[in-house]
Amino acid sequence: MSADTPWSALSEVYGFVGNSLLKPMTQTLSVGLDYAFWGSFPDFGDEAIRACIDACGRYAEAAATRPRDEAVQQVAVEYTRLFVGPPSPAAPPWETMHRGEGVTVGFGQATFEMRELLREAGLELRNENRQYEDHMGIELLYLSECCRRFAAGEAADEAALDSFIERHPLSWIASLRGRVIEAFPDGYFTGLLALAQSVLEFQAARLSR
Repeated sequence: MSADTPWSALSEVYGFVGNSLLKPMTQTLSVGLDYAFWGSFPDFGDEAIRACIDACGRYAEAAATRPRDEAVQQVAVEYTRLFVGPPSPAAPPWETMHRGEGVTVGFGQATFEMRELLREAGLELRNENRQYEDHMGIELLYLSECCRRFAAGEAADEAALDSFIERHPLSWIASLRGRVIEAFPDGYFTGLLALAQSVLEFQAARLSR
């Protein structure tokens, strides 16, 4: 990537999406329901990303017609149905369960790989829900920290970053999105994951130049 790569903005985007996938909106900020938030969201000059941002903005605009607490609760219910259950998550958020057909156990090779990457980066996983390390939210937060380090001049291995994006979040986010669309085609997370995928694709394309 060029010297003008917006590392800080990429870090913030991945951080926002990653955190949004790890806790329901009732336990996090609800800025995703603010139309103005999406109006200032970075599109990196990419048309696909801009289209996803616009879709998220339209969701927020529609949500604004309801009481805020009601809109937040609706997203929280969607979150629970998709990523928690019961009886089981409609869209399992762990990479292991998207690596092959019929996988029903959320702990596998991808978990070990992410655990090792976190260890090598000096990052310690602390989460109340004891999520496996290959949770999409954790993978995006790891990527957020990598981009932060590039922005601060603390990292320079772009090939390793490209490999991580291609091998981990980008390799299965389409599968996760498909499950989300099946359950909530017009929901909040359908738009959010479309945005995340478009940003991952944008960055991977620039890194591989």
